[in-house]
Amino acid sequence: MPTETEQGAPPVVLTFAASDPSGGTGLQADLLTLASMGCHPLSVVTALTVQDTTGVENVLPMDAEWVADQARCLLEDMPVDAFKIGALGSVENIAAIAEILADYPDVPLILDPALATGRGDTHATDAMMHALRDLLIPQTTVVTPNGHELRRLAEQEDSDEEPPVAECAERLIVSGCEFVLVTGTHDATRDIVNTLYGKGGVVRTDTWARLPGPFSGAGCTLASAIAAMLANGLDLPDAVREAQDYTWNALRKAYRPGMGHLLPDRLFWAREESEARGEDEAEAPRPADARGSH
Repeated sequence: MPTETEQGAPPVVLTFAASDPSGGTGLQADLLTLASMGCHPLSVVTALTVQDTTGVENVLPMDAEWVADQARCLLEDMPVDAFKIGALGSVENIAAIAEILADYPDVPLILDPALATGRGDTHATDAMMHALRDLLIPQTTVVTPNGHELRRLAEQEDSDEEPPVAECAERLIVSGCEFVLVTGTHDATRDIVNTLYGKGGVVRTDTWARLPGPFSGAGCTLASAIAAMLANGLDLPDAVREAQDYTWNALRKAYRPGMGHLLPDRLFWAREESEARGEDEAEAPRPADARGSH
């Protein structure tokens, strides 16, 4: 449940992520999504990147002490209703963040593995994978991998036979994660099927029409939207459903500002409302010209 805040104040969500100067993924995607869904976003920069809509050219991880100081400064000032984690940049950053979050076991934690970009640029080394499994997964409320990321997290990517998704999800839950939302974005299927697993198995399955891409920032948007819905007080299955609906509509309204991937329109609802108001105004009868009325 959200923490008690001043009357009228929106719920607060703290995101740990790398900065994307193009605004498509990472920290900027999180901030847009959280604000769009009625939250006050706080941000801890875990890495700086050189990137545009075509891909990542370089990554500079922040010093772990700077990451920890950013977070502790914010947490000493404001109560937080949810945490969201994206690309973390280094093993040291993962360890520092895990230590901080251990002090807030009752605050929901949403983990977007962010193991690679849409172009295939790798964000996580093997050492970082081990740190995620050992330090953050056990503290996570819900992790949101696609099928490939799920197998890497479950240490099944090198198997001779592709293990069942349910088996990999169960492995993460046994390690301490409460829920696993496996997205079907990378599956060769007509529709996208997203499945939420919990301790008892499948909690819910949602099917969405596959939209033409390619997109950047879909995973960031989904994880941040779940964080926003949990911060707003929804139960996790409902939060997951609402977040998927928001993300699908943001992708439906995606635009291509550069030469690379499409970017989700996280403010699609505001533009739709503006267009609807414009149509209503156009259809409304115009007042008579005062100079010509008698």
